Amino acid sequence: MAAGTSCRHFQRRFASAALPPSPAEVRQQRSAVFSREQARQRALYPRIEKIEVSMEGPGLDGSLLVMNKGTSTPLSCARHLTEHHVKNSALALVDGEPWPLHKALTHSCSLRLLTFRDGDPTLVNQAFWRSGAALLGQVLETAFKDEYLVELLDSPELPVTSGAFCCDAVLDPQLDSWTPSEESLRSLTRAANQLIHQDLPWEPLEVSPSVALEVFSHSRSKKEEVEHKASQNSRGTVTLYRCGDHVLLSGGPLVARTGLCSQYEVTALYEVGRGTWGLQRRAQGLSLPQQLQAHHTVWRKLRERAQKPVKVTEPEEVTPPSPPPPPPPNQ
Repeated sequence: MAAGTSCRHFQRRFASAALPPSPAEVRQQRSAVFSREQARQRALYPRIEKIEVSMEGPGLDGSLLVMNKGTSTPLSCARHLTEHHVKNSALALVDGEPWPLHKALTHSCSLRLLTFRDGDPTLVNQAFWRSGAALLGQVLETAFKDEYLVELLDSPELPVTSGAFCCDAVLDPQLDSWTPSEESLRSLTRAANQLIHQDLPWEPLEVSPSVALEVFSHSRSKKEEVEHKASQNSRGTVTLYRCGDHVLLSGGPLVARTGLCSQYEVTALYEVGRGTWGLQRRAQGLSLPQQLQAHHTVWRKLRERAQKPVKVTEPEEVTPPSPPPPPPPNQ
């Protein structure tokens, strides 16, 4: 109810205003729509139904937890285990499928909690890198005065081996002549570390494209991104995440919370050319998980590499195969 009232308030405010809404008002509107849809989905499970969660992993094989359908999450399961599982789990596998720690379980399943120290941390590392880029976008969106609009674009998803994660954005046209300095990068780094210190959860929410378009109704670039991501999903949906009041689209799972990031640094911010929405800039960053600290000499080398512009490989166009030739006519 509160979320719906908030949405109507913002709609009336935006409709009656002579000027477009401020970035802060847009963030509040996006968060209000997220809360409304989150409440709607939770209401789909009015009665408490039990599901069985079969735990997998070192020391857990054979453990069975009885949890609440549509309410309990992998993090809820971790809380039934040990403090170690709560603090160190970053992602989960549900029936073998990557699953955010804050996403509700809707059926009886197997569950494996993933950490950065697993024998094969590939999935966790990918989610961590994606999360670093998400944090970078959140910092960019709030880094400037409220009269300056920042449009976050569909950024390339880079492998960990690239040495940096990145976020593409178009800043307000008034900032086209602005050249970021070393102090600018340090300021962005401080803002990122404040979010890390707050240990904010990344809340996932799978929604229909229509809801996502309502969330991003004041974005010039999101319609195409929503449609593209929905077309890549067999269910035709997209996944949103909320961190504080910042709502974003994601092409894959994020780790559970900002506090899992450590030694975070914004290493570069440069122009990549003028595109459809204006002068496009790319921010790059580097981080290590809280569980994996690096010596300062190693960090310096990693940082130097992350300062260099990353190489982005454009996805190859897939040409559908030609149909087979028709059979020859009967003689």
